[in-house]
Amino acid sequence: MLFRLSPVILSALLLAAHFSRHGLPTLVVLSLLLPLVLLIKRPWAARAVQAILVLAAIEWLRTLVVLMRARLAAGEDWVRMAVILGVVASVTLASTLVFRNPKVRERYALTPGPQGG
Repeated sequence: MLFRLSPVILSALLLAAHFSRHGLPTLVVLSLLLPLVLLIKRPWAARAVQAILVLAAIEWLRTLVVLMRARLAAGEDWVRMAVILGVVASVTLASTLVFRNPKVRERYALTPGPQGG
């Protein structure tokens, strides 16, 4: 099960590093505690983690835009940074999909949505 949830754990660690870089210790601790919510085998725990991951992906995209604007204004290269942050945002968002795995669905007693997902 740990392997199946590893994208969520990776996303939480990257988010903690991001908040650490910006000097936000409370958000660092909350990001590091996020994977512990997965120890609770309830549907609300899985859905809460998914919601936080979506918010985290939005934060990565916000950061991408802020940094890209700053680099453009300074006349610096921004493409590599945009690609890296775009990939991090995509991985974070994609990590919400681990909850579609049948074993994970069973663990958290998740019922299929309207489209069967």
